[in-house]
Amino acid sequence: MWRRFTSFDRSVQLLMINQLTINIGFYMLMPYLAGHLSHGLGMAAWTVALVLGMRNLSQQGLFLLGGTLADRLGYKPVIIIGCLLRTIGFALLGFSSSLPALLVASAATGFAGALFNPAVRAYLAHDAAERRVEAFALFNVFYQAGILAGPLIGLALVAVDFRLVCLVAAALFALLTVLQTYALPPRQITTTATTGVLREWRAMLANRPFVLFSLAMAGSYVLPFQVYLTLPLAVGSTSAVSVVFAISAIVAIAGQVRITDWAHRRWTHTEAITRGLTLMGLAFLPPALCAMAWPNSAGAQMAAVLLCTVALTLGTTLSYPFEMDTIITLSGGRLVASHYGLYNTAAGIGIAAGNLLTGALVDTRSPALPWIALSGLGSGCALAVHLLTRQGRLAQPTPEATGKPNQQGCTGTAAAAKPS
Repeated sequence: MWRRFTSFDRSVQLLMINQLTINIGFYMLMPYLAGHLSHGLGMAAWTVALVLGMRNLSQQGLFLLGGTLADRLGYKPVIIIGCLLRTIGFALLGFSSSLPALLVASAATGFAGALFNPAVRAYLAHDAAERRVEAFALFNVFYQAGILAGPLIGLALVAVDFRLVCLVAAALFALLTVLQTYALPPRQITTTATTGVLREWRAMLANRPFVLFSLAMAGSYVLPFQVYLTLPLAVGSTSAVSVVFAISAIVAIAGQVRITDWAHRRWTHTEAITRGLTLMGLAFLPPALCAMAWPNSAGAQMAAVLLCTVALTLGTTLSYPFEMDTIITLSGGRLVASHYGLYNTAAGIGIAAGNLLTGALVDTRSPALPWIALSGLGSGCALAVHLLTRQGRLAQPTPEATGKPNQQGCTGTAAAAKPS
């Protein structure tokens, strides 16, 4: 993995390190924010939910704006502005006690993510060029490593003081701001927008293959989110929840690059995505079976949840790099950050709607029903992508089984896009 990492250009290496640091800073603070607001500041439950919801709303709702700004202003300045804004937001979260100030801090934190997330992915895809599938696989390793390390660091710091957590997280983002200002190479992206924003957005919405793919994949984002919702509810204890998070991150870190290389030699991009979504859907069958056969066995429930976590993570690692590359293919290489922004907005809407429905199913007191519904959702998303492929709506890069040059002259693990 180290040789793979060092084989990329310095800009790609820096973007991966940046994402590791971004996730460490984010996840060392956010898991403990609700406890600080409710116990440390004595806020009511509805105000805690409002503060947390403001961050999610500002990030998911502004992804398209963030991507558009990245295409217009350039990837580097938008990444820097996003990191600077999160520096300010995290510092405010630690030293604010009034609801208006906390809402401003939460909104700033969310908007920061809406700025740098599309820009980082578009920059990574641009500089990785024909190796972008490989780059996205390695990028996810750094992403998951940050998710694993962040809460552990935050747990040690929060035992001292929550303000210390906020200060350290803000310092990490301040360091990122400086590092990217001086070390991240500027890029003159040839696809920078020259027309009106509304015209660009209408053009993306008129891109029928991209819109259909976004809709087909939106529901799939509900599935990995269950690591935060139904799976913790199933295991109950905090220590068991920590095990679920750790296993998810470890499986992704250990398996991502190997799984991507293996899949790339055998399948087209959409075939890999379809198989990944199918596996994600099948992951919820063990908890469903446990709910029907052993509803009162804590050991069986824990085993089913762990099996679900492993299968869910494997499905996600299988589909993710090919999914990211398919977005670029469908964008035609133009306004890539804007397309990522719109795609993330659709995913955010899918998560919100899916979680509401999942929560409603949990409240029906039918133990197996939520798991069966989630399994059906994964199967439905896989079927939708398969049908779009069969209809010729999705361009499919050919699998690189031989490593010989393809029609674009790329070799090895290159992500060469060629219509099926």
